[in-house]
Amino acid sequence: MTRILKVAAAVAAVALLGGCSLLSTPEPVQLYRFGNLPMGQNERSVAGVQVVMRRAEFAQAVRGDRILGVTGTEAAYIKGARWVSSADVLFSDALESAFAAQAERVRLVGPRELTRSGQALDIDVRTFEARYASPGAAPVATIITRVRLLNAEDRSVTAEQVFLVEKPAAENRVGAIISAFDEASRDLNTQIVEWTDRNARNVPAG
Repeated sequence: MTRILKVAAAVAAVALLGGCSLLSTPEPVQLYRFGNLPMGQNERSVAGVQVVMRRAEFAQAVRGDRILGVTGTEAAYIKGARWVSSADVLFSDALESAFAAQAERVRLVGPRELTRSGQALDIDVRTFEARYASPGAAPVATIITRVRLLNAEDRSVTAEQVFLVEKPAAENRVGAIISAFDEASRDLNTQIVEWTDRNARNVPAG
């Protein structure tokens, strides 16, 4: 009986050690954000054309909080770094802030507002990745986005534009890559605001 108890105790100890290995502390992950303009700063009221915006649509591979790196036909997520929220949420929030701070004619109605508008801003982010010319090289933060102004009632397109923004990272280091994404997204947001200001029309809400 004593021998059986000793064997049982040994088995329990092994199982406990195995459980400890499964519950071991994961590698730390640093969180980042991009395109951030603090709400409430440099914002102004615009009494002009109202345009409603839904949350930007992102390609499946970059919709979440992981940061995609691409070298030729190979793709992998950058280790040890993630966005603080999903990329589509960060992008939409940053674009709303850019409109509040920069727009001359357009008042953007965000997805959290209930206000109706006759025109809608449709944003499709097709590419949001760090592109490497070769393994280990400093990548280029690349964003390709299709933006459309739609008649909110019948979904007809009143204006459409594809934007390509590329910003090289200073070096192949996570901090430098994040800075390139931040610069690229700010540049893109400014272009989208200016384009929308030029093309938005007063369309009665249905």
